[in-house]
Amino acid sequence: MNGDFFVTGTDTGIGKTLLSSLLVAALNRKYWKPIQTGACEGTDRETVMKWAGVAADRTFPESYIFDLPVSPHFAAAQEGNAIELRRIRRPASSDAVIIEGAGGVLVPLNNEALMLDLIRELRAPVIVAARTALGTINHTLLTVTAIRNAKLDVYGVVMIGKDHPENRRAVEHYGNVPIVGWIPWLETINRQTLIATFRQHFDSRAFE
Repeated sequence: MNGDFFVTGTDTGIGKTLLSSLLVAALNRKYWKPIQTGACEGTDRETVMKWAGVAADRTFPESYIFDLPVSPHFAAAQEGNAIELRRIRRPASSDAVIIEGAGGVLVPLNNEALMLDLIRELRAPVIVAARTALGTINHTLLTVTAIRNAKLDVYGVVMIGKDHPENRRAVEHYGNVPIVGWIPWLETINRQTLIATFRQHFDSRAFE
């Protein structure tokens, strides 16, 4: 493993960018989001730079960027474009990279490919961002199952939100997957709070 991780989520708006920012800050990684939708509202790259406190040269430009806040395949079609996997290549850098997906693993990229196909091309272990609240057991187990059925590596799950020990236990037990971290509600999001959260609520041994 070269130190790369692919961050996906059980849903859109689940906290992938927050988790990506934390990993960039705490692990001193670079950041890349291959496909960005909703750019009319700002980009996740800009958010990571702000939250993780990193300069632009610690990030890489998107392979595809679309204004509409919709699924990648639809955003591309609305702009008269089409996403081609062969055009998405990991940045030529020897540094480890946190790669953030768009939506979940079954989000369509074009008429044939799903996000799972992009993960397969990039060959990075997957960290799943999941909410702690009601519904997370089903959504997380479905996501983990889809990744494993595609014969890809689920590195672990990070729970985001108010602590819910039983949901954590259930995901670990029924999914046979490690919970490698938890991000509670943060009043302030910046490099210092993200690093402190990693030190307090993550299994640092899992990232050695």
